[in-house]
Amino acid sequence: MASETKRRWNDFSWYAPEDTKEERRFIRKLDLLIVPYAFVSYWVKYIDQANINNAYVAGMKEDLGFHGNELVQLQTLYIVGAVVGQLPFLFLFTYVPLNILIPFMDVCWGIFTLLQFRVSGFAEIAAYRFLVGFFEAAFFPVMHYLFGSWYRGDEIGRRGGIFYVGLSLGTLTAGLIQAGASARLDGVSGLAGWRWMSIICALITIPIGMLGYFVIPGTPDQPNRLVLTEDDVVIGEKRLKRAGHQSHGKLRLRNLKSALSRPQFWAIIVVDVFFWNAGLASSTGSFLLWIKSLGRYSQARTNELGTIAPALGIFYTLLVCFLSDLALGPAWAITLAHVWNGLGLLILTIWNVPEPAKWFAYATNYSSQAMSSVLHGWVNAQLRDAPAERAFTLVLINAISQSTTAWTPLLVFPTVEAPRFPKGYAFCLACAVVLIVLVHVLNTYLKRKEAKSIQIDVVENPEAASLDARTADNKR
Repeated sequence: MASETKRRWNDFSWYAPEDTKEERRFIRKLDLLIVPYAFVSYWVKYIDQANINNAYVAGMKEDLGFHGNELVQLQTLYIVGAVVGQLPFLFLFTYVPLNILIPFMDVCWGIFTLLQFRVSGFAEIAAYRFLVGFFEAAFFPVMHYLFGSWYRGDEIGRRGGIFYVGLSLGTLTAGLIQAGASARLDGVSGLAGWRWMSIICALITIPIGMLGYFVIPGTPDQPNRLVLTEDDVVIGEKRLKRAGHQSHGKLRLRNLKSALSRPQFWAIIVVDVFFWNAGLASSTGSFLLWIKSLGRYSQARTNELGTIAPALGIFYTLLVCFLSDLALGPAWAITLAHVWNGLGLLILTIWNVPEPAKWFAYATNYSSQAMSSVLHGWVNAQLRDAPAERAFTLVLINAISQSTTAWTPLLVFPTVEAPRFPKGYAFCLACAVVLIVLVHVLNTYLKRKEAKSIQIDVVENPEAASLDARTADNKR
């Protein structure tokens, strides 16, 4: 089975040398269809997800009479919805055309985002946050399934990185939108600025969701004929087959047994659990709560300053994902991200440091998120020959890992302990250290497994095995 082409460390070409002229044209077409839509949709997803933190420091706490751990409880209910919502998609990925499935999810989460403008108490907003989480649930794994349906393993990281920039940009934009709403819309039509935030977010989300029907190319099994011709599908399948990818397959019960029997499946879950928990400091609104605790900034200015960390997150994500594809490989790219994240967490764990050191520490937070597309691209590459197992694995590792963050913030990031969070930063630091170790253990296991596979192929197909031996490292 052929594999992706090994590149030199200084080869930064967008295409692989063996890509033909027509294949490069097709790749450009895919890039224009998938990457911008993935980026914009993830951007609005994170506006809708992060707006609860911005609304909390912009008057929601006072208007709704919150006085305890309501913020972390709302964050937890969102995560519970996101975990529950992923379960049906274990099967739907390979049965429902993605150009129908993804827009449906987008529009639904936009509707429940809109309804948050009318809340009058904790119970109502808790229900809406659960439903927003439910319909946003499968967006990330389904987009990586889409990437893996058309791109080789050595092509996913940098495209996934551009897609994942939407996370940082969404969090950044949420802060700017809330700052503008607090400064200019507070009191308009009798609505507080934080309520206008939900209306604005929904007006962005719903049209983008509808656009997806017309631009998402689907999969080789279920292509969107509005944007792909038969020749496009043939070219796409041919280039993937050359790299050892399988383009067709529905999820059956036997696929579940096969996926669950792979040791790397369980290893990836453990790695992903530590990844999610190492990044809790950025997702729990700790930076915003610290800025508010300083007591010298207005609501609008607090939200503006809160955009510093996600703005730097854009740089971190692009750097780590491009380095993974073009130079370092997944294991060392993940290490780079979490060494930088760990440095900031160490400072916050110590806490009694000069204020500029804390600004620096919070500015490193979003490096923890930068490895996500690297890890999921790694999963796509490992399961390139089994699309049904790939769908199952992408969803299940995400659901299991994210489910742990439904309860860990309640223990280590209770809102009443803000902004110091004595347990929270130490917990995240420990997770980052363990994550780095586990990634290299997994990488070593995969290298040994690949070497054994090549030895077997030498006996069965000497010519193909020779090609694999020269090119195998890149898909790791």
